[in-house]
Amino acid sequence: MNAPDTPPAVDPDWLDHVVREVRATTGVEVCVEEESFSGPGGGLERGGVGPPTLDVPADRWVDVIAALAHDLGYRYFDWLSAVDELDQGFAVVCHVAKLGTESPEAQPLRHLLVRTRVPREAPVLRSVTGIYAGAAWHERETHEMFGIDFAGHPNLAPLLLPEEFEGHPLRKDFVLAARAAKPWPGAKEPGESDESGPAARRGRRGSRRRRLAPPGVPAPDEWGPRPPDRGGDDG
Repeated sequence: MNAPDTPPAVDPDWLDHVVREVRATTGVEVCVEEESFSGPGGGLERGGVGPPTLDVPADRWVDVIAALAHDLGYRYFDWLSAVDELDQGFAVVCHVAKLGTESPEAQPLRHLLVRTRVPREAPVLRSVTGIYAGAAWHERETHEMFGIDFAGHPNLAPLLLPEEFEGHPLRKDFVLAARAAKPWPGAKEPGESDESGPAARRGRRGSRRRRLAPPGVPAPDEWGPRPPDRGGDDG
């Protein structure tokens, strides 16, 4: 009788090994986000919300990623993007993996997120295109959407937006002009859904609540067209 299938053995120390090797190779004191451990598929049991996240200083970003790719076998690049964290600047995150073997017991698939932060006032980070050629498009998109410059990138040309587009639409301070200029369904109050019909008639008979501004649109006194100043015009 054959033994039932069992999941491959998990090495609980693999992440500690990665941290030790990165420190030994680069001299960088990387930190591990405790809540990001992924469970059995990633080899750890804590958290269960995603791959482990290594936090690294911005000035050693390329050094750490090069060590992961060249010395530790994380040769598979998946994606790179950013998050606007307002006063804390921008978090730039790269997802890489070490591919498993045909025998998962010998070498299971490993995932890592590598994260750094750049200041809002000067969002510049060295490009990793010299390590992962596939990062070129991801850095171009991140440059477009967040305004982060990737030093050493061969061509930070627009990827998704027209050349005449102004601003960076995934920044949290970017004004979503279309929501200010057009009715937005998510901001409608009872009685404002239609120009006619029972809801509208009830709204006209009763008091109407102040219409809420859609997300991404500042108050009228902070942004938008203003009437010309007629302060000195008596007529």
